[in-house]
This record gives sequence, C-alpha cells and structure tokens, in this order.
Amino acid sequence: MSTSPVIALRKAIRAHLLADAALVAALGGGKIFDETPRNAEPPYALFGETQMRDWSADLSRGAEQFLTFAVVSTQRGLSEALGIAQQIVDLIDETPLTLHGHMLIDLRFASLETKRDQTGRFARVNLRFRATTEYL
Repeated sequence: MSTSPVIALRKAIRAHLLADAALVAALGGGKIFDETPRNAEPPYALFGETQMRDWSADLSRGAEQFLTFAVVSTQRGLSEALGIAQQIVDLIDETPLTLHGHMLIDLRFASLETKRDQTGRFARVNLRFRATTEYL
C-alpha cells in the first residue's frame, strides 16, 4: 500500500519548514499544525484544505494537489501574518523536497488571501500552492 501523496507532501513541507530557525523563531516555536490544538497561542501555521486530482500519464501514476497553508496571528494589522507567510513562500516555492513514496515534480506558490475572523481578533493569511507528484 502506497502513502497518500497528500500525506507525503505535508510531511515533507512540515519537516522543511521546521528546519528553518528563522521561521521557527518567528512562530515562537515549532507551531506548524494539521489542526489547531486547544489553547494554541498565535502566531502559528496550519495546513488547510487540499484538493487532489489524478495527474497520471501513460507510463506513470501522478497527482496534482492544490493545498492551502494558513498563518494565524492576533497582532493588530496583518504585518506579522504577512511576514511569516512570505517566509513560508520563500522556503517552499519551487523547492525540491524529498517525499516518501513519491517524487515531487513541481511545487509552486499560486496565490495569497487575507482574512479576519468575525470578532476581528485573528488575522489569517491563506497561501495556496500547486504541486504535482508521481508515485514511485
């Protein structure tokens, strides 16, 4: 049974981001989550929605993913969240990551969106990436 390309990509991205001391310092620790833990103190980064579809060719099986990565902050304005988001883009856009059970063909930054929650307490920057992988 092969590993899901979504899981393989998330693990590789998380490991790569946590290896960067400047990003870990900006987050106040290794706060990169699949789901926000109870009482998590911002800022933190969070894997969001992922859409995957078949990207197979005649001779190889592949997957195309559109993944969202969010940065959450409680500082006034969006400066902190945007700064951390830019660090993440700089670290993983077109980076040749090693995935378990898959080969990363391409990983590119696609778009950025800013939001505030209804109370105005949380600023959120959603980063969207497109990745293509092949099964090994």
